[in-house]
Amino acid sequence: MNVVSVFSVILLVCASVLCIALVVFLTKIAKTIKAIEIEVNDISTGMKPLIASATNLTEKLNRISDSADDQIEGVRRIIGKVNDRIDTILSLEEKIRSGFEGPTLDIIRNLSAVANGVSAFWNAFRRK
Repeated sequence: MNVVSVFSVILLVCASVLCIALVVFLTKIAKTIKAIEIEVNDISTGMKPLIASATNLTEKLNRISDSADDQIEGVRRIIGKVNDRIDTILSLEEKIRSGFEGPTLDIIRNLSAVANGVSAFWNAFRRK
């Protein structure tokens, strides 16, 4: 046997060992990828209820927010109506006050003048 044949045999043996090692490592890599795939599926399966729950919660929060907005708008309308009624009442009160103040002040002045006249008459009557 010559040296080239020996090296060829060694080379073929090494190539065979490398092929076997490659097959073993590819099998391990395939198993690892399969395990990762299973984990991802498990995570995905676990996330679906969480996503559904989050979506449901978001919808409920939107409904609550809409309801609160409707109630706030209702309160604003009621406050506006109350303000309008208060303005109407204050306007009426001002009209009534202005309608009574002039004549009332005139009557008070006249009564005061009559009281002064009666007082002056009694004072003059007593002196005589």
